[in-house]
Amino acid sequence: MDLSTLPLVGPLLHGGADLVAALTAALSPVAGSFAAAIAVVLLTLAVRAVLVPLSVLQVRAERDRRRLAPQLAALRKRHGKNAEQLQRAVQRLYTNEKVSPLAGCLPVLAQAPVLSLVYALFTHASIGGTANALLEATLVGVPLGHSLIVTLTSPLWVHAWVVVLLLAVLAVVVELSRRANLRWNPLPTPEPGAHVPGAAATAAIGRFAPFITVVFAAIAPLAAALYVVTSAAWAAGERAVLRRVIR
Repeated sequence: MDLSTLPLVGPLLHGGADLVAALTAALSPVAGSFAAAIAVVLLTLAVRAVLVPLSVLQVRAERDRRRLAPQLAALRKRHGKNAEQLQRAVQRLYTNEKVSPLAGCLPVLAQAPVLSLVYALFTHASIGGTANALLEATLVGVPLGHSLIVTLTSPLWVHAWVVVLLLAVLAVVVELSRRANLRWNPLPTPEPGAHVPGAAATAAIGRFAPFITVVFAAIAPLAAALYVVTSAAWAAGERAVLRRVIR
């Protein structure tokens, strides 16, 4: 089944393909073979710029959660043995303080459709019955539609260093962001001698979950990996600035 023929998906894919193709054509005289990759980066930057207001809400939500940390700690101490009562009490606190626990997810949720579009643009051989010209675009010899796995198992494996380098940059950005988040929002310290069920598992998930984006970038088309790396770098810099501005 060709998703590009569906009533809603088709126009989005056509519009996205036309936009990336137009950007690539405009950049080609100065960027040459890098034009398509730069077009994806510019598209990512444009999306992130539009989402700045949501990022502001995200940082404000962080600030509010930090302000409420002592009250949350008291609720955990009071209702720690009853998860249902604790959940209701926390929800009541957030409601009374007019704090949204979902505000921190807004930028990620808002980007999901765009990332899905980029992914689809570079995985469809044809769009609406027409050959997808975007699949001919490359970055240092690697087609933007190839993932790391595909590149390693193809005759182009000698160019796999390009994708590996991108993934390494992404891993560094993810780790720096994780450490910055811990400094800004330190995890609650359990009382001496207290046993918190599932604490070890929660800590392990918190340590490694951010790197899921690196795994995704490794199996996604190179264009989608470019989007993820650019977005992650923007988010890290943007949050560092907003955290100093919003007090």
